[in-house]
Amino acid sequence: MGGEQVDAVVVGSGFGGSVAAYRLAEAGLSVAVLERGQAYAPGDFPRSPAEMSRAFWDPHEGLYGMFDVWRFKGCDSVVSSGLGGGSLIYANVLLRKDERWFVDERPGTDGKTGYQPWPVTRADLDPHYDAVERMLAPTPYPLGRPAYADTPKTHAMQDAAAELGLDWSLPPLAVSFAPSPGAEPGLGLPIVEPSYGNLHDAPRRTCRLCGECDIGCNDGAKNSLDHTYLSAARHHGADLRTGHEVRAVRPRPGGGYLVDYVVHDIGRPHEPRRRRDLPVHTIGCDRLVLAAGTYGTAYLLLRSRAAFPGLSAALGTRFCGNGDLLTFLTNAKDRNRVRPLDAGHGPVITSAIRLPDELDGGPGGRGAYIQDGGYPDLVAWMVEGADVPGQVSRAVRFLWERFVDFFQDAPDTNLSHELSELVGSGALSVSSLPLLGMGRDTPDGLLRLKDGRLDTIWSTETSEEHFERLRKTMQRMADVLGAGYADNPIWFRKRIVTVHPLGGVPMGRHPGEGVCDSHGEVFGFPGLYIADGAAMPGPVGANPSLTIAALADRMCTHLLDSRKNSVTGAGPTSRDPGNGSTSGVVDGNGVRPAEGPGGPPEPAGRTSLSFTEEMTGHYTEGLGDPRAGAVAERRLPLEFRLTITADDIDLFLAEPGHTARAEGWVESPGCGGRRGVEHGVFNLFAPAGAPDRRLMKYRLHFTDGSGRRLTLCGEKNVLHGPPTRIWPDTSTLYFRLLEGHLTEGDEGAVVGAGMLRIELGDFARQLTTFRTSGPGGARALARFGRFFLGELWEIYGPDD
Repeated sequence: MGGEQVDAVVVGSGFGGSVAAYRLAEAGLSVAVLERGQAYAPGDFPRSPAEMSRAFWDPHEGLYGMFDVWRFKGCDSVVSSGLGGGSLIYANVLLRKDERWFVDERPGTDGKTGYQPWPVTRADLDPHYDAVERMLAPTPYPLGRPAYADTPKTHAMQDAAAELGLDWSLPPLAVSFAPSPGAEPGLGLPIVEPSYGNLHDAPRRTCRLCGECDIGCNDGAKNSLDHTYLSAARHHGADLRTGHEVRAVRPRPGGGYLVDYVVHDIGRPHEPRRRRDLPVHTIGCDRLVLAAGTYGTAYLLLRSRAAFPGLSAALGTRFCGNGDLLTFLTNAKDRNRVRPLDAGHGPVITSAIRLPDELDGGPGGRGAYIQDGGYPDLVAWMVEGADVPGQVSRAVRFLWERFVDFFQDAPDTNLSHELSELVGSGALSVSSLPLLGMGRDTPDGLLRLKDGRLDTIWSTETSEEHFERLRKTMQRMADVLGAGYADNPIWFRKRIVTVHPLGGVPMGRHPGEGVCDSHGEVFGFPGLYIADGAAMPGPVGANPSLTIAALADRMCTHLLDSRKNSVTGAGPTSRDPGNGSTSGVVDGNGVRPAEGPGGPPEPAGRTSLSFTEEMTGHYTEGLGDPRAGAVAERRLPLEFRLTITADDIDLFLAEPGHTARAEGWVESPGCGGRRGVEHGVFNLFAPAGAPDRRLMKYRLHFTDGSGRRLTLCGEKNVLHGPPTRIWPDTSTLYFRLLEGHLTEGDEGAVVGAGMLRIELGDFARQLTTFRTSGPGGARALARFGRFFLGELWEIYGPDD
């Protein structure tokens, strides 16, 4: 096939794309990363008013800067364009999604349309959170060290939280305060580079507390993706291409995908050119990872929808802004004296207040976070004259007019006046502080195409309680600190602005629920993956960057394991999170294959089949007999939901054990609530030593809430008898819980035993979850049906 071909194309270089580029390149695949923006080495970020005026992304106007402002009727967003994506301008916070916030809502269960079914759990993601943290090296703000102790805004947040009885903490920040791991923190010290080097080949210095995180760190103190994942990806051979904007994607005849893109001449930024006037280039790949950000990925798929027949109707749904809210505390006083808060001193965010969620078991609504904001010292200098009403410096007026121009269609015709009033009231003065809120808003927004452009249908109405709770808490904080309170007029009162747009290409358990599965692979299109905020089925609640990166890391583990299995025919493989490696395929003993996981290309024509099964029942701790454990007086409830997947239906039907993988969760109060299945094996109609007997076997590894490793080992006993036995035999699972993660034939100490059943309604739903992926899906499903019925006839049919 002509034209350029690579193993994998990654579109975008943010928290999903960078992780994917590194993991796939390290595994030996040829990887091309297509990033529309430019690279920013330390010292390259704009600072002067003239530079800042051109720091926006609008190629039609000859602008190729890193701030990309999306304007919609119901909301607006500021996202990033550049090598490293959102990490260039985010505020460094790397918080894990709260364990109880991985909700599994169904339509109508919350009384709203914005339900969110998370098909992954905290247990599923924890090993991948660990891997990302090893690379990005987050650390809390070192408030206890002398050079950092005088950070007024951090102490103000701590004081307000203590007075109001709120939970305050120093969240992990992807910032280098020390020159190397374990060294003493210090200001402006040379940073020791990791073994994979740095793609910019420019020196970096530790954080100087200048508050410039959100406009690009010219010291290189931020552990942004260009300094970490992308530098490591390039070290392993990834081709990082800046100025490459993807315009369309489509399946490639015979398998894989084709990507159409244009190349911007960023070196000549003052010559605007329409995208349609640029020549279109095409690159082919076996696997395509879309990580262009929530808007970019959704836009690409919506534009390319005709090329993907059968794409889920969930495309464009579950959009939300992660509950983002910006407000200001102004002119704080203590005993009628100015209380310095000095928002420009320190990183943009240093501390966080967590508002409890009703899911935590206590009072309250949807959970949320409030974090101290900041702004660069240069902004304070630029608005120095703005504290006197009516006096705004020429530089500020220039930038203000450009900023307001982006929102010229706002319904409030007095918007410019209100912005000036906000600055004039002292919102950027030494005694004032921006507050950044976020949390579990309702994901009921819609992304769509309107006249060929991306559009949203979204408002704050269904999340009013969330926003009001944040605002009231912030007003109480203002009272404690002797400060005034001001809503951001363009952010909440007049227009909604989010820096954390999520959803639009949500994950789910089946195409009726999401566009991609829990590993980010698009239903019906093997090898097409979603690896950014678009895949979120709802708000993360906390800052979403770490969760997006962890999901991308999990996606890559699945992709690489599937690729290796398809080449070698080996059983399931996984990374060993305890071996110190942050990536790569390992065998069952945790040993990396000597020849590397590259190997020959995956054979074409493979068809997979999957279905979802839900079972509920009881077990009793300390008993080893499942029947006794199911009816004992002190029994505990237990249930699971599993997605059973045969990656190759031909192999599945041919081999005697009919082995498939099982993914999902087990839930019981005796096991610490809902726990993710870390490794699961399912056998359908496995031989049982007699010609008229078969076993449906389940072996599920998980870890309970106290860190104890457990194996659920169960069987459905399908035994010759009258046809009336078919339903009870195939819907009843006898199981034992054993200590340890045990393989076939191993025995461990018995934790308990019991019985699970499929309810008739769940069975009816199960029949709707059968899905195939690959060529000849309908034929594969028919073959599976004939096999299933044939086995039942063999067992329950009349004797000869």
